[in-house]
Amino acid sequence: MYLNLFLFAQSTADAVGKTAEKTQEVITQITSGKITQALIALTFSYILIKVVDKLINWLSERVAKEWRLQVKQFIPFMRMMVLTITIVFLMNLFLHLSRDNLFAVTGTIAVALGFAFKDYVGSVVAGIISLFEAPYRIGDRIQLGDNYGEVITYGLRGIRLRTPEDNIVTIPHNKIWTDSISNANMGELEAQVVTEFYLHHSVDVELVKKILYRVAHTSKYTHLKLPILVWVEEKRWGTWFQLKSYPLDARDEFIYKTDLTTRAKQIFAKYNLPYPRYLNREDEETSED
Repeated sequence: MYLNLFLFAQSTADAVGKTAEKTQEVITQITSGKITQALIALTFSYILIKVVDKLINWLSERVAKEWRLQVKQFIPFMRMMVLTITIVFLMNLFLHLSRDNLFAVTGTIAVALGFAFKDYVGSVVAGIISLFEAPYRIGDRIQLGDNYGEVITYGLRGIRLRTPEDNIVTIPHNKIWTDSISNANMGELEAQVVTEFYLHHSVDVELVKKILYRVAHTSKYTHLKLPILVWVEEKRWGTWFQLKSYPLDARDEFIYKTDLTTRAKQIFAKYNLPYPRYLNREDEETSED
């Protein structure tokens, strides 16, 4: 048993020694010419990614509206293709992609990256998996943690959301391991919009429902082929109405909600429909209990 352990330890030491020698050999072969080629390749790939992004975005805005989001899904795949080709080129430039060189350097790089960039590598792996599982795509409207907005960029490390306040939020892909994701449209052009109204207990519920249905059906933003629903719920402070409908384009979510709210309030005023009395936060929390 001890002899086997000794032989294993000796073979491991020999392998480590050979790896170190190969690594040193590869490092000594790095020249200023190779570094220049690498910088040119990185610059070219960066410019190419930017050009491809702009070209696909330009094309997506000029095709039929129902194809816009499908066209934008080419962006992350094209980015991945450019980055893969660049990485293979750089590895061939410095390592020559021979079996011995790969064996010598891959282990060293893997260990170094594993400790130094653990979170970054986790985000990249999650991003690759997300390309195929597609929990979110460019153009989707998602809720991830405390952030809600439209996915406008799908990068190697993370995504960028544009929030209703027009802020840009960057979220790493590895959040999919720990946080739940709510996706409003899952690659489709339409996403349901819920518009809420709060009225007094004394209002005629059927009248309010008719008003809300009329407001939704007459809005220029409403997708009339999709269902329109009105939900009613009684609260201690009043009656809570939810108008659920779909705009023609998910990008019009907040314009659509504003249009519905404005026109509904105008009709409420004509019928003198009363609103609930004011309750402070303590009273509202007590009423929910």
